[in-house]
Amino acid sequence: MTSSDATALSAHAIESAAGRVGASHVGDAAAADARVALVCAKFNGGITERLLQGALAGLEANGTKAATASVTWVPGAFELPLAAARLAESGTVEAVVALGAVIRGETAHFDFVAGECASGLARAALDTGVPVVFGVLTTDTVDQALARCRDGEANKGYEAAVTALEMADLLRKLPAPTAPSAR
Repeated sequence: MTSSDATALSAHAIESAAGRVGASHVGDAAAADARVALVCAKFNGGITERLLQGALAGLEANGTKAATASVTWVPGAFELPLAAARLAESGTVEAVVALGAVIRGETAHFDFVAGECASGLARAALDTGVPVVFGVLTTDTVDQALARCRDGEANKGYEAAVTALEMADLLRKLPAPTAPSAR
């Protein structure tokens, strides 16, 4: 995944680095048994529905049955972080995918919702140690949003689901956190 061919990771970058360092870790999206929760905003639902379909396709394309995932619906993008954090804290999932669409309008509303949503989702991941993937479109226009949720692998919901599987697998491979030391 990349935003353009000019920013793509070279074909041999990971194995090249692995040959030069003591340890190298990479997640595999095809680790098909990850427990994934999807949190989907109802606001701009015509967009988020397409993102959800893309996410389900991404799970299935990588061997995870959609029937093993859960979907939680929230009113809008601003509410995604709280539901994502609750799911991540539950101990029942290995990754959470947040799906939403914040489209710029004529007021500053976009700036507040998009920024707080992103910050809240990052905080949920860092506070819980569970990957919370940002599958929230932040676009200037409806047409830009629609272009990012077409069928196929370029659907941002698809990409978010693949990222969730890869992160779940990666965290399985990394050393487990140790208990904080008493000071």
